[in-house]
Amino acid sequence: MREFNLPWSGPYSWPEFEAINGLPALPAFPGVYLNGADYKSGYLICSAGITGRPFHKRFREHTKCFLNGDYTVLDIAALQQGRRCEVWHGWGYARTHRAQFAERQSEIRAAAKRHMAAHRLFVAHVEDRRIRERIEAAIMKCLYALPPPLCDVPDRGMMLAPRRPGEAEITVCNVCSSELCGLPEKLSI
Repeated sequence: MREFNLPWSGPYSWPEFEAINGLPALPAFPGVYLNGADYKSGYLICSAGITGRPFHKRFREHTKCFLNGDYTVLDIAALQQGRRCEVWHGWGYARTHRAQFAERQSEIRAAAKRHMAAHRLFVAHVEDRRIRERIEAAIMKCLYALPPPLCDVPDRGMMLAPRRPGEAEITVCNVCSSELCGLPEKLSI
């Protein structure tokens, strides 16, 4: 079985919020990212994602989706206590409730800006697309398995691509100088 260390760097700022939260800008390479919030003595990981482009480009796309009401916006005070409390439910609900979004647009956009400003991003440089997919799927599986209420924090229904039959098992050893709640020391991908 193959094993490798995966160094996570961060926390980084969501693009365009660097001056507000005093964190550095995202690096310009592809890989896997963790989206988290301040929690106890570290960070609560809310989701994992992947990109083959520089992180800052991917997060500019995420910004547009948050501001347009396409993504779920969480209440940051609740999130920092380990609870999921939605200000706005995105995804399929958002597509069928555009009139409701229009009525609440200023409130939802203000909450989305607070959401993005409060999030702390961690990144790992991973060039191989398939390895990125497998890491993302394994991390999300771990987040869904956290004890309640933490397991309710991440969105459900992501398009994940875990290890396929016939693919060799790989152990990933996560290395980070910050405490990342929800990220185990080792992942089997």
